[in-house]
Amino acid sequence: MDPLAQVGRLVKVLRGKDEGSFSVIVEILDDRFVHIADGDGRRFDSPKKKNVQHLQLLPALSSEVSDSLSETGRVTNAKLRFAIQKYTS
Repeated sequence: MDPLAQVGRLVKVLRGKDEGSFSVIVEILDDRFVHIADGDGRRFDSPKKKNVQHLQLLPALSSEVSDSLSETGRVTNAKLRFAIQKYTS
């Protein structure tokens, strides 16, 4: 697995029906797959399982998302949307 793949990392989807959209890694499943969510169409409660090879790992890491997940095991959809909006604007 890419060492950049970590919880809270922003990604751009390169393959699939949501190609071109931005999301945040919310869980690492194994060395090939992660769960991603964007807080809007793909909420935290139903994340998308994605192959890491189908994602472009961006240099931005959302500390709000990673801190919230490490403290409570959850993150609000608003925080996910905020992290993506902060990076894309």
